[in-house]
Amino acid sequence: MTASTLFSLFNMAALAGWIALGASVVFNSPAVRDRLSGQWLPVLFSMAYTALILLFFWDAPGGFGSLADVQLLFTSPWVALAGWLHYLAFDLWMGARIARESAMLNLPRWPLIILLPLTFLFGPAGYLAFETIKAARKGDAS
Repeated sequence: MTASTLFSLFNMAALAGWIALGASVVFNSPAVRDRLSGQWLPVLFSMAYTALILLFFWDAPGGFGSLADVQLLFTSPWVALAGWLHYLAFDLWMGARIARESAMLNLPRWPLIILLPLTFLFGPAGYLAFETIKAARKGDAS
């Protein structure tokens, strides 16, 4: 199996996880949110990431010493796939955390319509937006 084929398969799994996460918010299903999107798929991506790193990182050019080294490192398709899995795992995990924390804080669900896609596409920006909403909500409560 090629890195490109695995890339496509993992992307489909991630998309399914994000769709399930959205459905868990709409249908108030903490089990789907916490288990499938918040645990099982991120663990699957993390296992694949770890396997790819163990198999391919050590022979790849580049490293983490400079931006040029990082760019060179990601010229290896297998290491680039590992890097992508890193994003898939943590962004989905963070999306589930945002949905869970929103529910625990009794925040309205409608901001998740924006927050979850933002986190899916631009992870840290979605997290920052969530933290901003939480801070604004605390400011309203005082």
